[in-house]
Amino acid sequence: MTAVRTPDGTAEAWLARPADVDGDTPLPGVLLFMDAIGLRPRIVEMSHRIASWGYVVLVPNIFYRNGTAAETAPDGPLDTEERRALFFKGVRPRIAGLTTKLALADIAAYLDALVSRPDVTTPVGVVGYCMGARLAVRAACAHPDVVSACGGFHGGRLASDAADSPHLGLAAARAEFAFGHADHDASMDVEAVARLDEALRTAGRTATNEIYEGAAHGYTMADTAVYDEAATERHFVALRELFDRTLR
Repeated sequence: MTAVRTPDGTAEAWLARPADVDGDTPLPGVLLFMDAIGLRPRIVEMSHRIASWGYVVLVPNIFYRNGTAAETAPDGPLDTEERRALFFKGVRPRIAGLTTKLALADIAAYLDALVSRPDVTTPVGVVGYCMGARLAVRAACAHPDVVSACGGFHGGRLASDAADSPHLGLAAARAEFAFGHADHDASMDVEAVARLDEALRTAGRTATNEIYEGAAHGYTMADTAVYDEAATERHFVALRELFDRTLR
């Protein structure tokens, strides 16, 4: 673990680099925003897979105000719907507490921590999962000079009726985007996907905006009951192609 100073304290963060590249070799940076389940072994595993493509990956504990990574993550896999539902009862207040104002201040700190590293080159990429997809989009919109690639997978409420919906900031972004939505997702239904698609087109952004048929919300998370291997591998291919196109 490493640490990132923010306006409200210190966030734990995981840092991953490719094992076969010398530690002093500068590489493009990637900021990974975890899902609401927390900074845990599955997220660490995913960060190392992305790092193996030739990137330095920083993964902050976005719930640092609520406790450490160990305190805010489950103590075991959420491999049944019952365990998943029980865990999320305690997560909802954390999600609600991370307001847009707080999130934007944190994002600036996370990006600064990443790009200030001597082993990181710019521009950087961002990727987020579930609620982390909203943070990734906000990062791309708020920091267009730094972020040139943004991935969002099984994200929720990316294009809602809220006054601060992430899609409303796309005109300020310069990044290329790749979205892989869960099928029949109540938090990102077909109308919301279409709204996001229209916002991307209006903003003139290069983007893929796809629904992964048959994949449930949270499909990349192998420690949960909704894991979908085929959809997960599809998302890794899309993400790698996005980063390789834009960060090299």
